Amino acid sequence: MSKPKHILVIRLSAMGDVAMTVPVLRTFAQTYPNVSLTVLTRPFYQPFFDDIPNVEVLEADVYGKHKGLGLFHLARDAKSNGIDAVADLHNVIRSKFITKYLWAMGVRTATLNKGRAQKKKLIKAKGAALTPLKSTHQRYADVFAQLGYPLDLQTQVFPERKPLTSRLHDIMGNHTQKAIGIAPFAAYKSKVYPFELMKDVVKKLDASEKYRIFLFGGGKEEIADLNTLALLFPSVTNVAGKLTIEEELALISNLDLMLSMDSSNGHLAAMFGIPVITLWGVTHPYAGFVPFRQPETNQLLADRSKYPKIPTSVYGNKYPSAYENAMETIAPDRIVTKIKELL
Repeated sequence: MSKPKHILVIRLSAMGDVAMTVPVLRTFAQTYPNVSLTVLTRPFYQPFFDDIPNVEVLEADVYGKHKGLGLFHLARDAKSNGIDAVADLHNVIRSKFITKYLWAMGVRTATLNKGRAQKKKLIKAKGAALTPLKSTHQRYADVFAQLGYPLDLQTQVFPERKPLTSRLHDIMGNHTQKAIGIAPFAAYKSKVYPFELMKDVVKKLDASEKYRIFLFGGGKEEIADLNTLALLFPSVTNVAGKLTIEEELALISNLDLMLSMDSSNGHLAAMFGIPVITLWGVTHPYAGFVPFRQPETNQLLADRSKYPKIPTSVYGNKYPSAYENAMETIAPDRIVTKIKELL
């Protein structure tokens, strides 16, 4: 069987998962430059793929014109673009529908194995005998291997820093300090470092006068909290809600380090090879969601002697009573020491 020459890559949401596809697709483009990729995803995510050669984006409006039977139109549009294979990196109802429809039209397909059984076993172990599962990045790579294109993710060459617009130059200012991004929020409370402790981290970093700190987040309440934090310290700038996604990516690519929760901002920074320190609450890096090519030493975990059932869930949405406070056991001094070690 001949290898496909134009692959439809399906990854519709969420932001962190879409960001994790980027280094995999970049590795693919660098390894197989004569094969075209079309990424089926939400329009908002198109800038993620702008600097990858031979990659185009097919926009999916799954809550609008492509809702329900509109998925037929997406599949037909993909077929009319000349795709001859599907790499389903999502494996949900919508992506399965598109994949099966194209398979029925004679298109070769391969689908992500999410490792649900292994992840369920990891959670059911209640903290006992933890062993690392395959990374999500490698699971994505395995889909392309099914189509005849094995990938060595260690060979990926990271992109250059994105150029800064005059607006971003104004935001970053003229400074000689190291630029640190801090993204202190996540989808679930159990994955959010307590705000007062994060304030202590920022205070210690600010006092050293060695760093420029940029705060990332979204949502009215988060932005209000970040504005309050930025007003307390001269080295801190809150960029949440002020930038387009293109500007945010450019700024992140020019950071020296990102401090994030188990959330999308860590994956956005890792796309550019930026060192990422990740704080983990009731989730655990062994579930496979460590930012791309970040060492285990950059993963700061809650104290499992006090919270032995960690990981209590894969995504942080389930945990026993009081486990939402697990992040409190990561001392601010530990975070600051790790930052200084890397910078």
